[in-house]
Amino acid sequence: MYRIISGKWKAKRISAPKNFDVRPTTDFAKEALFSILENRYDFEFSACSVLDLFAGIGSISLEFASRECPDITAVEMNTKHCSFISSTAADLDMALQINVQRADAYDWLKKNRSKKQYEIVFADAPFENTDGKKYQELIALVLNNNYLKSNGIFILEHQSRLKIDHPNLMESRKYGNLTFSFFKPNGDA
Repeated sequence: MYRIISGKWKAKRISAPKNFDVRPTTDFAKEALFSILENRYDFEFSACSVLDLFAGIGSISLEFASRECPDITAVEMNTKHCSFISSTAADLDMALQINVQRADAYDWLKKNRSKKQYEIVFADAPFENTDGKKYQELIALVLNNNYLKSNGIFILEHQSRLKIDHPNLMESRKYGNLTFSFFKPNGDA
């Protein structure tokens, strides 16, 4: 179970079916993330486009939608999770805001190069992948293929024990066993 932290559906609790193998971003970490976004970056969510990779059961997508973000693309490989995001979005009158794409995030990024740019790209890649190679591939796919607008930011959620090193890394914020790493677009000074 998770809850929407703020916006139109503030305090709304969302329960996924018990047979779903998910680990949504904790309320504490999600609240910290959105506080950083609201206070550090000049994003007006009502005019923002978001790409949510490895969307799981939609915790991040629904949070953006609750905050009036009109354009969210949620990419998730699990068919049941995609259906859950779509039905939850419909129940909360967010169906027009959230476009659910059933696909492997890596394949989706390779196939959709340069079709659209986003202010925010968020990725909560599977924690099992702790050697860093798949994370580096993910970072390269996002940054090298023009997914970020010039004012955009890429946020990678990963285990705190994994240290990310990349020239576009601006900062990392640790919240217990998870860390948010923030990357600027290529070409930014």
